[in-house]
Amino acid sequence: MAAKLAGSGGGGRYQVEQNSEINVTPFVDVMLVLLIIFMVAAPLASVSVELKLPKAVAKPRPNPPKPVYISIQKGGALYIGDFPTDLASIGDDLKKQIGTRDPSKERIFIRADKEVRYGTFMTVLNALQDNYFYSVALIGQDDSRAEGQ
Repeated sequence: MAAKLAGSGGGGRYQVEQNSEINVTPFVDVMLVLLIIFMVAAPLASVSVELKLPKAVAKPRPNPPKPVYISIQKGGALYIGDFPTDLASIGDDLKKQIGTRDPSKERIFIRADKEVRYGTFMTVLNALQDNYFYSVALIGQDDSRAEGQ
């Protein structure tokens, strides 16, 4: 906001009036420059080579199946999803979970507590291989802030 000093005559006393008019000249200047930039750039962005593209005939793919998670707790307790299981019945429980899909092509995600012993983890992997589950992915916690741990 600007102020103008009004008054005539000497002395140290001036009357101050407020000027509430908006100067739109800089705004108009910026808009005109942007308009010119877009008018010049728009023809450059279009493709000038004419082609007759073939039709895409790919069949839509079905949604991927729901992933199967095995969780191993610190004490060695096993879970498929949220349901408890044990080492002897893990193969049958997994086959019920995946239904009619091929076990050798099914990816199983394993989540294990960091305190789980390596031997316990390997017995679970061996049980999966004995039941033809060969594709296994290991899940870890993504914590990029924990450097050097």
